[in-house]
Amino acid sequence: MRNKKILLIEDEFELCMLLKLHLLEKGYEVEMTYNLKDGLERVRTYSPDIVFLDNNLPDGLGWNCVSEIANFNPAIRINLMTGIMPDDNILSENINLYIMMKPLSKKEIEQSLSFGNFN
Repeated sequence: MRNKKILLIEDEFELCMLLKLHLLEKGYEVEMTYNLKDGLERVRTYSPDIVFLDNNLPDGLGWNCVSEIANFNPAIRINLMTGIMPDDNILSENINLYIMMKPLSKKEIEQSLSFGNFN
C-alpha cells in the first residue's frame, strides 16, 4: 500500500516546512508550492490525496479554487487554511473540504488528517 500524497499550497515558507516535517514523520509523501498557479498545476501532475490550501496567497484566494481542485479529482481531500471563515457556498459544494482556522495547532492538523478517514 502506498503512502498518502499531500500537497501544501502555502506562501509562508516556515509554516510549509513545519507542516512538511510533521507530515513526513507521520509517513506521508509531501510536496510544496507557494502560489495558486503552481499549486493547481501540481494538483494535476502530482495527483495528491490531500491538499493543504492556504486561503490568502499572492496570486489569489484559495477558496476560489476549491471547486476547480475538487472537479479535477472529486476524491481529493482539501484542507483550507484560513484566518476568516468562507461563505456558506464553499461549504455546501465540497464534501471533502475541511476548514482549518489559523493559527494552526498540532491538534487541528491531526483532526484534518483523521477527518473522513484519510489517515
